[in-house]
Amino acid sequence: MIGTSMAMGEIGETFGIEEEFLLVDPASRLPAPRAQEVLTRAASSDRLPQGALLQLELLPTQLEAASGVCRSLTEAAHHIRTTRAVLCDAAAPDGLRLVSVGYPVLAQDERFAPSTPRFARIAELYGEVARSYQACGCHVHVGMPDRETAVMVMNHLRPWLPTLLAISVNSPFDNGRDTAYHSWRTIRQAQFPGAGIPPCFRSVREYDTLVRRLVECGHLVDTNMTFWLARPSGRFATLEVRAADAAGTVDDAILQAGLTRALVRAIHVDILAGRPAPEFPDQLAAAAIWSAARYGLEGPGVDPAHGGLVPATDLLRRLLRYVRDALEEAGDLGLVHELVALLRRHGTGAARQRETATAGPQAVVDMLVAQTAAGCAVGDGS
Repeated sequence: MIGTSMAMGEIGETFGIEEEFLLVDPASRLPAPRAQEVLTRAASSDRLPQGALLQLELLPTQLEAASGVCRSLTEAAHHIRTTRAVLCDAAAPDGLRLVSVGYPVLAQDERFAPSTPRFARIAELYGEVARSYQACGCHVHVGMPDRETAVMVMNHLRPWLPTLLAISVNSPFDNGRDTAYHSWRTIRQAQFPGAGIPPCFRSVREYDTLVRRLVECGHLVDTNMTFWLARPSGRFATLEVRAADAAGTVDDAILQAGLTRALVRAIHVDILAGRPAPEFPDQLAAAAIWSAARYGLEGPGVDPAHGGLVPATDLLRRLLRYVRDALEEAGDLGLVHELVALLRRHGTGAARQRETATAGPQAVVDMLVAQTAAGCAVGDGS
């Protein structure tokens, strides 16, 4: 969740970023269940940005950092760099390292106790699916005037979610083995009920009714839980977009935030013009998410307009054309194009992991540790 309530204003004027991390032991390169100790230490830091929030995630090997409310990508980058630095410093006394990755490169056959009573209820409901789920994402909250608007925007956003995933893929490994997927996190998440692209809703009332029924059916623990890749927040006036794997670098996170906010603003123009949400049948949407998880930007993607296969890079170019005016209005066009150029030059997080894997899975973890801390003022005290 974002640390403070989103300020009201023009749609997409404010936004925030949630980052989920793993803690790892630098000797074994395995996840380490010490999140509570690290968060307690980090919470006392006077360097945390205003409104930033640190909290536990499902398992004690994971933790989450939410930015405060941001109005520019530059401000968001400062929040992310500073918060990563605070967490890296807080992990160091326990001999641990912070890693931003969609799924652990290495893991052991151990089931950790959930971090909170609510997470314990989740583990009880979903059993083994939840008890071994150490997946991490990068979520972008975009400010909305109300939840009704959030649902309308979500309907229009559905065809773009696979491309947001494709540019963010950062989890090709599981237990040291190459899964052949670029986002194994997405495949693991698909084991939960209702994962993937949300249905199209006629109103927020229809959305809330369905979520309540899913709780009553025993599929969800409570109404604050869904596994859809976008949803209106139950606490804040935001649309939460959850397509992306955890961002390997600060630049990766800022690119995801910049494109997501621009999509919301471009979609709002379409809504004001009376354009209906694009047709995107549920099975086609599921195929598009699977293709994005399987290939990232290095293979085919599903064309939401015609249902055929096209290069995923073509879908990225289409997205950039669609959001160009929104990026220019926000003053983000130059930065986002620079970040896309870096993505094309260096590859996605999954591609960078595979390139490093020629030296073994331990080398991949070491690269991820360095990548997570890169650009952060680590070590100047807390």
